[in-house]
Amino acid sequence: MRVLYSTDPVAEKERFRRWRETIIERVMPLEISEVGPGPFSGRIEAAQVGALTVNRITTSGIRTELTSAAIRRSEIGSTITVALQISGAMTFSQADREATTARGDLVVLDRQPSSILTPEGGQGLFIEIPQERLERVIGPAKLYSRTRIPAEQATTQLAVRYFHQLLEVHRRMEARQAERMGSIGVDMLIASIAERLTQDVPRALHGTVVVQRAKAQIEDTLHDPALSPSDLAAAVGVSLRRLQELFHERGQNISDYIWERRLTVAAQRLREPHAAQMPIGLLAYACGFTSQAHFSRRFKDRYGASPREFRMDTFQRTLRSATG
Repeated sequence: MRVLYSTDPVAEKERFRRWRETIIERVMPLEISEVGPGPFSGRIEAAQVGALTVNRITTSGIRTELTSAAIRRSEIGSTITVALQISGAMTFSQADREATTARGDLVVLDRQPSSILTPEGGQGLFIEIPQERLERVIGPAKLYSRTRIPAEQATTQLAVRYFHQLLEVHRRMEARQAERMGSIGVDMLIASIAERLTQDVPRALHGTVVVQRAKAQIEDTLHDPALSPSDLAAAVGVSLRRLQELFHERGQNISDYIWERRLTVAAQRLREPHAAQMPIGLLAYACGFTSQAHFSRRFKDRYGASPREFRMDTFQRTLRSATG
């Protein structure tokens, strides 16, 4: 990862002041206070994996406050942060909700007034993922922000290992590969969050959580042409009949939802400049279609144009926009 800032070359008595000034100037106007004895040290590293921004922050004991004023003054995009604890412990507080994370735990951070306390120092990985993509699958982030997603959970372990390995090799990837690998990482994080939401859920919300888990599973296995409603029901631990009932209660059909997601993802990839040379058949298989003919037929029914026409039209509109 690329080092954005480090206090190592700064005189010990100036380190915390310089750290605070750097964060306010380069990141966000946060309220930061030093905690605990000893000289302060801090480091910010960053990596860009496709569209994902990943920051690794290492500090001594510190408290960071995100205030309403800071949120109003900042230029935050439409992303949600997932924090991965690498070492030490952090306590995330928001209103009446609090979560303390240890090594290997995850926690979702939305854009609300809150604080982060690292009493004895530590290191965390902060991954920015698209808010719309997360909330489309598992609902508004405000419902599960500051909820600890434990390291003991199998899906958490897989996601954590994946990101550690991804950050080691991402620089050797082509842009298209990095985009795809980053997208897989987001799917793994979403699956981990969805699994956590099935625990300690009030009965009245259980059906919603089951559907959210099913949708997370769909996103994770969308490329698999063998994905079926019965497989999906088994993956989330309910009968097929019950899962069908839950989707119908929300005005949806499982099979229709799967095909709609496949078509939507295919359309998104056809719009991506780095995928302009990808053969239509390869793109179709990557989205779970068993043949290019089947894909083209369904795509034209949905969008009123063949995949090739759709991509060409997107390219021409982009070119006209760029040339005024």
